Amino acid sequence: MVETSDEWIRERTGIGERHVSVGETVVTLGSEAACKALEQAGKRAEEIDLILVATCSPEQYLPCCACQVQAAIGAVNALAFDVNAACSGFLFALNTADAYLRTGLAENALVIGSEVLSKLVDWTDRGSCILFGDGAGAVVVERCEASPGILGRALHSDGTGGGVLQCGARELTTPYARTSAAKTDQKQQTDDREHYIQMDGQEVYRFATRRVPQCIEEALADAGLAVPDIDLFVLHQANARIIDAVAKRLHADREKFPTNLERVGNLSSASIPVLLDELNRQGKLHRGDRIVLAGFGAGLTIGACVMTW
Repeated sequence: MVETSDEWIRERTGIGERHVSVGETVVTLGSEAACKALEQAGKRAEEIDLILVATCSPEQYLPCCACQVQAAIGAVNALAFDVNAACSGFLFALNTADAYLRTGLAENALVIGSEVLSKLVDWTDRGSCILFGDGAGAVVVERCEASPGILGRALHSDGTGGGVLQCGARELTTPYARTSAAKTDQKQQTDDREHYIQMDGQEVYRFATRRVPQCIEEALADAGLAVPDIDLFVLHQANARIIDAVAKRLHADREKFPTNLERVGNLSSASIPVLLDELNRQGKLHRGDRIVLAGFGAGLTIGACVMTW
């Protein structure tokens, strides 16, 4: 499909293997992750007040993935909707859930990141097809007076950079339109590749290595903390070189930046919750740990939050 090698991919991305769906969907993967999170949290599905699914790869426009997950797991009392901020999606969804909890609109929330990006990849494009994998992760969050939870945050969007990382939809037409809305811009590509992920890798790298450290420092300032106060930095798993650069710019110990992209690749909105779950199962997260979550994605979007485990 594309001329490359294991050595070339590992050297440039840090990715060694990925998982590709053979029939699983955003909803089935998200539902499975949700059930595991509920089990760990000791919660029943009907006790959940809010379900947020962060995804940029739904199989259908309607209904939203969150409503389908709600039905699948039996969370009959939950409000449910999707959040699409691409690879930043989980962070945006987590902060949305936090706002619901802080304002008393919900007592708890199930936040899911789920992606099946393999169906959006142009398997002839070496710049993108080597990066993305499929998967899902989920967390249960709830109001707790005894724990501060999220201590600080910083979330930003820059729509002027939308062309750096994009993926077109199907052609949109009406019986009354001579040309589709998708074709009105003369700069729009007209071949089939516009329906797959298109990425300017160098621009994404420059954006991430500049803005992620800035966003983390902004969130730390909001929390009244500094880099040395943090036990772990759980970053979106896009590229090992990006993570290395962020650690260097923050003057932080690289050992505080755990990774799993060598085994799962870039899972977009699922990358942070999947890594959190792995760290938790490995006993590497301890009550009271101060953790930074940070990510970036199409939009362009970027976010960071400081939390107490």
